[in-house]
Amino acid sequence: MLRKLLEQLGLPSGDPPPALRGRPRVQREKTYSADSGYVYQYVYAGYRAASRAGAPGQEFVFDCTSDRSSRFQLSIFAPDASYAAWERDFGRELNEVERFAVAKMRLFEVFDESDRIGADCEARLTAEDVARQVAALDL
Repeated sequence: MLRKLLEQLGLPSGDPPPALRGRPRVQREKTYSADSGYVYQYVYAGYRAASRAGAPGQEFVFDCTSDRSSRFQLSIFAPDASYAAWERDFGRELNEVERFAVAKMRLFEVFDESDRIGADCEARLTAEDVARQVAALDL
């Protein structure tokens, strides 16, 4: 019962998160020069099923650094409901590659909008983010 309450509140339940899937065999570190003035290096670590406050979705995890000496994880939580409005309006589902592309664009927004990030953090993907990113990607 406590575990369910913690999950509904979006707090860790004490169980380890599921293992990441979709990690590339050869991981390539990529660089992004953010509007914030910082240059970030990041590696895609994978994704996993997740839920926050009872909302199911996927968590895309990136290992990042802005100074090459300390690393942090930045997660993009993408609730299934965030994709639902766009999919309903356009009459098709976004495939896994398209969903990853939308999440990666959100990662870039976090880099652009934030002062230097140096600790593990998570950003949420909203329905508005999905619509904006899909339009920018011309999907």
